[in-house]
Amino acid sequence: MILSQDLRNLVDQLEAESARLTPSQLRERIEILDRLDALFGDRNAPVFQIEPEHAAALPRAEALRAQLEALNVDLYRSIRTEIQCGTEPELLLQLAQESVASQTPAGGLSFDYLDELLSGVLALEEPDPPPAHPPDGMVFYQPTPARHIFRLLNLTVLTQADVLVDLGSGLGHVPLLAAICTGARCVGIEREEAYVSLARRCAQQLNLDRASFLQQDARQADLSRGTAFYLYTPFTGAILFDVLSKLQHESKSHPIRICTFGPCTEAIAKEPWLESDGQPDPDHITIFSTRRSVSA
Repeated sequence: MILSQDLRNLVDQLEAESARLTPSQLRERIEILDRLDALFGDRNAPVFQIEPEHAAALPRAEALRAQLEALNVDLYRSIRTEIQCGTEPELLLQLAQESVASQTPAGGLSFDYLDELLSGVLALEEPDPPPAHPPDGMVFYQPTPARHIFRLLNLTVLTQADVLVDLGSGLGHVPLLAAICTGARCVGIEREEAYVSLARRCAQQLNLDRASFLQQDARQADLSRGTAFYLYTPFTGAILFDVLSKLQHESKSHPIRICTFGPCTEAIAKEPWLESDGQPDPDHITIFSTRRSVSA
């Protein structure tokens, strides 16, 4: 790889922009790190071919990268400390609000700076070895992109009277973040023991008493306390139908909302006892409520 004038110009520019190095400018720092990565490539790649007149830019860029990463680590540690102490994480909430205030977040499964933020704050581990492929009708776990979780919390406006139940919670991103950002009690229901164990450990490390995780099949779980249910397409076919039947039964005793993301949105939109708040869209969070014409 030939390091061109582009790298030297970029380093000159970024060193001069000291305002970007303030704690609240996470998005800008991550964008800068992405640009550095695009020009650097893999740090473990074969030795660079460096044009002599640009050689001095390489250690400067490495130092800049290290400085930006250290600022991010300090930010994540600071937010974790606030959460552990029961203090409202103002910067986390500010970044979340900025992400949903101006426009609907980008659809689909791509990840962005908010996922870097959530990963740094939660510091969740990955199971080793990873769980086996799920049985028929159940979908292999992948986390909901953070921007969609923040959108979910913005749309549902959960209070202390609510219990959010994540059906197929995996590592627990949704219940954990909801417990951090709202007053609701948050429950993750997940069949894989490894995911449940790691989610519980994270909740304990962050002192999140309002987040709990149960190793259960959603078809056998007690859903009676839930007021809002989240499904990121954790299952399909007959399993999804069985869970929806349980939720319909619960809706007869108290109002519930069903929040969806992914392909299950289209199936749930066909349920005659539910109506959506807006056009159902599998690429964005959709909120369903009990249809008003249906007896509660």
